[in-house]
Amino acid sequence: MVMITLMLGTFMASLDSSIVNVSLPVMQKQFGISIAGIEWVITGYMISFCLFIPLTSWMKRRIGYYRLFLISIMIFTLGSLLCSLSSTIGFLVFSRIFQAIGGGAISPTSLAILSEEFPQNEKGSAIGWWGIGNVMGPAIGPTLGGVLTHYFGWPCIFYINIPIGLLTIYLSTRHLGFLKNRPVTRPSFDVKGYTYFAIFIVVLQYSLTAASDSGSGLWKCGIGFIASVISLVLFYRTTRYGVPLIDLSVFKSRIFVDCTIIILIRSLALYGGLFFIPFLLQGLMGYSEIQTGLLLLPNALIMLALRPYAGRLADRGIVRNPSLLGIALISVSMLQFSVLDTGSSMVWVILGMIVRGTGMSFLVAPVSTTMLNSVTLEQTATATSLNSLFQQVGGSVGIALSGVLHISISHYFTTEGRAPAMAEHLALKAGFIISAIVIAMALFPAKRLPERHNVKVSPIPIQ
Repeated sequence: MVMITLMLGTFMASLDSSIVNVSLPVMQKQFGISIAGIEWVITGYMISFCLFIPLTSWMKRRIGYYRLFLISIMIFTLGSLLCSLSSTIGFLVFSRIFQAIGGGAISPTSLAILSEEFPQNEKGSAIGWWGIGNVMGPAIGPTLGGVLTHYFGWPCIFYINIPIGLLTIYLSTRHLGFLKNRPVTRPSFDVKGYTYFAIFIVVLQYSLTAASDSGSGLWKCGIGFIASVISLVLFYRTTRYGVPLIDLSVFKSRIFVDCTIIILIRSLALYGGLFFIPFLLQGLMGYSEIQTGLLLLPNALIMLALRPYAGRLADRGIVRNPSLLGIALISVSMLQFSVLDTGSSMVWVILGMIVRGTGMSFLVAPVSTTMLNSVTLEQTATATSLNSLFQQVGGSVGIALSGVLHISISHYFTTEGRAPAMAEHLALKAGFIISAIVIAMALFPAKRLPERHNVKVSPIPIQ
């Protein structure tokens, strides 16, 4: 029941993200804004998510896993209600930012609980089964989102979170109460360090978004990038004194560093590339919201079937080869999406989704398990927080860069005399190709992972 409770919370968060992506073209038309404008529905959530993740480890020590997980679910559920009531793009983005305050702790907290409660030789299987919660959301989210958006309007995609959130709150009070017995402390809060970190995240996102502005865009991007680098350096300096907000000693492990690089590259390319899939299927290929959801379904179903198997491989210490295979397959899937056009059969779309789902299955569980096994038990909360942080920072930067590149490439082909529809198609094609190249770069750190990771058996904690 502990596993089911944690899976349900994770499922709710992943369901929300998959439903939102399918509905973006509908939101764009209703609010009458550009792709660069509608992307803030995603990037606003990711920025807020990133700002809250560093607080997870500190709050775990201060209020404990039980209260942290429960409060996060409550905030996420309330944020979903606010999203469904939004009548303007501004209020919707604000509601998504509030929603992410809760969402930022759900995944790292639940993953940390699993990592600490399961013995090390079963951690891969636990992550594999828990990952089904991540997979079930994308499995039914696109189809459910397409149906709800088509028949009832996009606000209904957020209403669906409310009963799931209430059920998760109830199960948490029933089955996670043993976590109340875990000791808590009163650590001081690193205000200066958190301020520098927040400036880094916000300014980095602003500088990337500003690059698409005409005229002074490049100057804003350059100045913002310099400011973000300075903020990051100042944040690092604060971690060397007192009680840092994030324990960066985990980076002393070479395996941990390689895993974080893989996660960052994967998220940078995947979020950027997949952001455009609904626009490809609905805008270029003419599929409806429901059809788009159904075409995305094979990707998640393959992951649902293969994730537990990949977790068992990780338990046996087999990590390098599955990771290399996963990266290669994901890169190939992006190339498959790049060749789709208005005359392509849906069979090729489904094949691309199957290849992507297979690649994700063999990549996520081995890398996550290797990362957690490379740190001490005391560093688990920090490791899971950084795992989510790199995933979201990579995704946020990936979407922003994809938006900038899409606008620039589309503008280039338009000025060359191409029709707007053709320029849009060529920009989407280029975006997928770039994503494939970026993902392939993760092969280099993946080759440095151990061929077989030594797994030590640890006792099950007595509750």
